[in-house]
Amino acid sequence: MPTHTSNIRAHAAFLVIAGLLSVQGCGGPVSASPAVTSPVAAASSSRPSERVVANSQIDAGRYLVKLGGCNDCHTPGFVETNGAAPAEADWLTGAAVGFSGPWGVSYAANLRLSFQNMTEAEFLELAHEGKGRPPMPWPSLMAMSDSDLRAIYAYVHYLGPKSEPAPAALSPGVTPDRPYVALMPQMPPITPSKANN
Repeated sequence: MPTHTSNIRAHAAFLVIAGLLSVQGCGGPVSASPAVTSPVAAASSSRPSERVVANSQIDAGRYLVKLGGCNDCHTPGFVETNGAAPAEADWLTGAAVGFSGPWGVSYAANLRLSFQNMTEAEFLELAHEGKGRPPMPWPSLMAMSDSDLRAIYAYVHYLGPKSEPAPAALSPGVTPDRPYVALMPQMPPITPSKANN
């Protein structure tokens, strides 16, 4: 199987698992539900017009962060506790565990610091372009409506700055000096009976 196809499948499997874990970790009912604007409005723009409706923009952003699985990578300890910890006050502070692949090693950013140095317009542009490193699910951000992206931005700003920046990304071939997850498909060992077939 070509390496590119293997990488795509590994990335897709990771996103499915992260999505399933984030849904389990959300816990409790949320006061937001999807709403769709008119098809005429949707046809007039290249950006999606669907948006989450909630009691406030902050509530919508919180819901989207939970549903989008942002905590799975950007909140240390979240996946390991199935979303039971840490408390919301400690969400999205980045992680020192890297993700290694053909792109090098990437680290989930401390969004609470990153967003403090980024305007809403800059965040929308970043989300629209989707040109960052894996395993960030850029296609998911690119598919979001501007209304939902603004809600995420507002929510992260609402949380405020906290903690330290995540480690800098490493180039391909550079060995990390801290824990990392290898996102490379592994072939099973060939046993003598399989080799003869």
